[in-house]
Order: sequence, then structure tokens, then C-alpha cells
Amino acid sequence: MKSSLVNTKVKPKLWHCYNSRSLRVLWALEELGIEYDVETMAFPPRYTVEKYKALNSLGTVPFFVDGVNGEIQMTESVAICQYLGEKYQSTNNMILSVVDSDYGDYLNWLYHSDATLTFPQTLVLRYRAFAAQGCTQQKTADDYDAWFAARLTRLSEHLLHHEYLCAERFTIADIAIGFSLHLATLLQLDGHFSPQISAYLLRLKHRPAFQRAQAIGKELDPFPQK
Repeated sequence: MKSSLVNTKVKPKLWHCYNSRSLRVLWALEELGIEYDVETMAFPPRYTVEKYKALNSLGTVPFFVDGVNGEIQMTESVAICQYLGEKYQSTNNMILSVVDSDYGDYLNWLYHSDATLTFPQTLVLRYRAFAAQGCTQQKTADDYDAWFAARLTRLSEHLLHHEYLCAERFTIADIAIGFSLHLATLLQLDGHFSPQISAYLLRLKHRPAFQRAQAIGKELDPFPQK
């Protein structure tokens, strides 16, 4: 499928790299049963896909387009998931609103996923998993490895008493946090998981929608095989 600067289809379209944050969006699309178009790319697309930065000036994934004329363009994975959940709320039970007692927790977990959990992993990714030849920043990777471990505390405590994060059901917040934990396994940071976090992630990975989403683009897996 060729890139296009304007999406003239009604179906939303996602530009995706395997096991990147765009997996969150694919997962949400599959859970919601939304018809969509997807373009898979090698990571990082700003270097591997000609003219991708003309499409998305950040050069990052996900890049998401919706609307009859492609007027909605988004680059933040958690925001896209929230957008999809709210747009299709009449056909799903995966979002909370301000009238729900767990609404504050729901929003907090959504933002916690990237601001608290994924952020330190990006430094491990940059300076350990994909370190440039001659990189001398191993100490940085080690520091953020420890940072990530410490930031799991609240989630670990919460999952002692909850199967899912909010309202005793699977929501968009579980997709947001679930990807952060999935990424940790790819970076071999899952040794920091408590038993309840490991069990929670296993529950999420057993969901058929996750398995369908995670299979898309597998031939372009950027993570070194161990």
C-alpha cells in the first residue's frame, strides 16, 4: 500500500511499525471491531521509508488519519486509543466518562502508561537495545532500567486487588498500560515484574484482539532475536 498525504477514505488509516507504540492503536481497533487500513513499515520509518517525514513531520509512529478528507491527524498512541473509544462508545464498553466513579483512575492510568512507564524504557531502548556502535551511555540505560523498576510500584499494588485497572472491566486504560508492559518484556525488563503484574500481562496477551494486532507486520520486527 502506498502512502498518501490525504486519506479520502471513510475508514481510518494507521501507519504502523511492529512492536512499536502503534501496536496500542491496532489493538484498540481490533477490540472495537473497527474497519481500518494499515500500512506497515520498517523501524524507524523516518530513515526506512522515503518521504515519510513529508507525511508526518515528527517521523514517528503511530501516525493516524481519520475523517472523510483525512482532516483528523494524530501521532500520540494513547490519545488515538482514547479518541477511538470515545468515537465508537455506542458500540463498546471500553471507556469511562466523567459520570463514572473510576473516571479519575481511568485518566490517570492512561497518562501513567507513557509519562511514567514507557518514558524510562525509551532510554533503555536508545542506549542498550539499539545502541549505536561505540555508544558510551550504558550507565544511562542502567539508571533508567532502575527507574522503570521503581515506577512499577503503584501498578503492582493496584493489581493485588484488581483483575483490570478500572471499573472491574477491560478498558482502553488496559491497552495503554498493557503495551508498556509488553515493551518491557521486549527490553528484558520483565524481571522487575511482580507476580500480579506478570499475571495481568498474560491475561491481556491472551485476548484474541491483542493476538490479531500483534501478528500484523511481524516480518518487520525491529527487536533483536535472543
